[in-house]
Amino acid sequence: MKRNTLGQSDLQVSEIGLGCMSIGTEEKTAVHLLHEALDLGINLLDTADLYDAGRNEELVGQAIKGRRSDVVLATKVGNRRIPGQEGWAWDASKGYILSAVKDSLRRLGTDYIDLYQLHGGTLEDPIDETIEAFEQLKREGVIRCYGISSIRPNVIREYVSRSNIVSVMSQYSIFDRRPEEEVLPLLESKGIGLIARGPVASGMLADGGDTKLSKGLLGYGEEELRLFRESIRSAADRSLTETALRYPAAAPAVACVLAGASSIEQLRANAEAASKPPLRGEELTAIREAIPANYYTQHR
Repeated sequence: MKRNTLGQSDLQVSEIGLGCMSIGTEEKTAVHLLHEALDLGINLLDTADLYDAGRNEELVGQAIKGRRSDVVLATKVGNRRIPGQEGWAWDASKGYILSAVKDSLRRLGTDYIDLYQLHGGTLEDPIDETIEAFEQLKREGVIRCYGISSIRPNVIREYVSRSNIVSVMSQYSIFDRRPEEEVLPLLESKGIGLIARGPVASGMLADGGDTKLSKGLLGYGEEELRLFRESIRSAADRSLTETALRYPAAAPAVACVLAGASSIEQLRANAEAASKPPLRGEELTAIREAIPANYYTQHR
């Protein structure tokens, strides 16, 4: 599988990565899925301390035993569980990040993280302090690089201008083209890589995903989304899944398209898409003409 350099780091990431949130909580099944991903050439495994209250990191840790050098290991921080409180609280403080990374390392069974990401963020955060935490971890060799996971243009701009992030993880698909107007050009100009999550739009852009359309997306209703799917099929002579995965990969700033998989079949379909040629210029044009561009309206 093709590898791309992640931003200005020395990390070489597979064109298709695996979003580990979808692997479930049963160890045998999850580890088998993760081993299959690595065997297919998928080397970016993205997890978070938030997923299944840390269980996801534990399963990833089990799967990479003996194969650590094959993996670009990415996890996230910022969501904190407070004893006695239900759910998670947001905490981007330096103290919490320096503490939380130790728990992630223990669960992952490793002594370093390749890509440590802030799992969200707002302008009200102590941003300089947050950056200090990541920079300290980098100096100490605990992490190799850091980035943020965000769909907030105002937050992305702050970290681009004030930090040494190598990547931004953000939602990007044919149905959600919001990054195209301002985020992608900004990242490309600064040499920062985009990790595009949600390429199949919660299954709506996958083959056989018709049943998912009733949920709607970004103001689009079921019938509108159904028409969009048919337009995409006409625009590119490929499977819908392949088109959906190849579309974000066509943007120069995109280093990795992060797709989830809960079965071996889905995983293989994702890897198969990566083996296909990039979308041609006429295919991209037809898709963009058929599907309206949408824009960020919040967090300006």
